[in-house]
Amino acid sequence: MIQAFEFSPFHENTYVVSDDATSEAVIIDPGCYEQAEKEALARFITDRKLKVKYLLLTHSHLDHVFGVAYVKRKFGVKAYLHELDRVIYNDVPTRCALYGLRGYEPSEIDAYLKEGDQFRFGNTVLDVIFVPGHAPGHVAFVNHAERYVIGGDVLFRGSVGRTDFPHCNHADLINSIRTQFFTLPDDYVVYPGHMEPTTIGQEKRTNPYVKEVKN
Repeated sequence: MIQAFEFSPFHENTYVVSDDATSEAVIIDPGCYEQAEKEALARFITDRKLKVKYLLLTHSHLDHVFGVAYVKRKFGVKAYLHELDRVIYNDVPTRCALYGLRGYEPSEIDAYLKEGDQFRFGNTVLDVIFVPGHAPGHVAFVNHAERYVIGGDVLFRGSVGRTDFPHCNHADLINSIRTQFFTLPDDYVVYPGHMEPTTIGQEKRTNPYVKEVKN
């Protein structure tokens, strides 16, 4: 089961992915900024008696990490991030100050993940793929059994992630989409970091930022 929450003034998608057979779960990109948002996330997990196993980050732009400290404390889990995104994560307090956002609580990253890693919870497996461009250490999480991608800010319906931030690279982003996303089957659903889900096939056919790849 995938449950999406839209949090913060940035309209970021936070995902709770749970295993139906065991009620084990992971939280991906906790963008909960206001206390009410944090409580809504916790209430969903508590009401469904989910057992959170991991806190996973696709990348560490501020809108995707507002709730890291809260989730770690509330559920007693470790936070995982790609090491190349550490430079972005360390700069979050400065970025929050520039946006006039108060109340961000810094927290340590507990472990680094890398391409090829697998996160198992119950009978569910998420494979890590490396998709830099929007951020230097951006990753995505692929469930091949259920045919979906938790993609962060790489590919959107009719759009792609921004590359006008520090440490972004547009050529790397397009290469990541072509070599990692567009090599997946067309029916895979992409759950992005903002806006509504899409599919690999739809974006290969219609996304104006990426020409269709012939496999």
